[in-house]
Amino acid sequence: MKATTTVSILIWVNTSRAKNGQAELFARVTVNQKRVNILLKRKVDIATWEKGRGCVRGNESKARILNQYIDQVKSELFQAYQDLRVEKVLIISDAIKSKFLGEDQNRHTMLEMFEFYNKKMNSKLHPVTLRHYLTSQKYLIEFMQSEYRKPNLYLNNLKYSFLIGFENFLLNYKPKKGYPKIGNNTIMKHIQRLRKMITMSYHMEWIDKDPFVKFKSSFDKSERDFLTQRELDFIEEYTNDSERLMVVKDLFVFSCYTGIAYIDVMNLTEENLLFGIDGNIWIITKRHKIDTPVKVPILP
Repeated sequence: MKATTTVSILIWVNTSRAKNGQAELFARVTVNQKRVNILLKRKVDIATWEKGRGCVRGNESKARILNQYIDQVKSELFQAYQDLRVEKVLIISDAIKSKFLGEDQNRHTMLEMFEFYNKKMNSKLHPVTLRHYLTSQKYLIEFMQSEYRKPNLYLNNLKYSFLIGFENFLLNYKPKKGYPKIGNNTIMKHIQRLRKMITMSYHMEWIDKDPFVKFKSSFDKSERDFLTQRELDFIEEYTNDSERLMVVKDLFVFSCYTGIAYIDVMNLTEENLLFGIDGNIWIITKRHKIDTPVKVPILP
């Protein structure tokens, strides 16, 4: 069920600090019972102020000008609220105040950070790695929608609590049917990618503080098993009527003896077979993921 945002705008005067019958004029913006006051830098004659209507009495020029100013302020505050709705950022009273005062002109959003990072890294990151970033960003948008009822936030709204909330969101995330639950190390990878994007934003002075200062990643240690010679021999001697399975077996055994990853094996051609300095044939290629050279001798 979609959450309802309640917004109210009140114009009032601070009679407790009145001097010589003059009081300062304020606008109060309340969003979901959380309010903020804005000093309007106008003074009002208390004797002419009508609290219930939020304006001054009288038809003289001074009263008309002040009431027109009050109407303009209320209109601009409401427009600030409408603009925030269009931008699909979290609507809070402080955000409306910042929009009204023009303080948000240098404020950047999460979606803006995603777009900038993806464009900046498009030529630097491997397409597979970039897809991982897009996945992390998808989870972040889902989290913002779930937690804040908005698919976007201003970067200066990111606090330590946001990181803890995102981690908890992933821990309890229910994947589509047939997909496994997100493991701890995968969660840490998503947070690690967010950290790189936030660090970029911090260095570009898009945010004043890094919310990751107190956050510590907690990867689970794991050791990968390796095949024994007996197990490898068993696989080599395995036979099956399925041609497809035999090809898979050959590819696997080939990877075991060369140390070349599956994706790199699939990219090999005869052009990768060259004579080495020892006069024997070598496989000379590059790793698909990180573009580093690989030189492996052909074993008997």
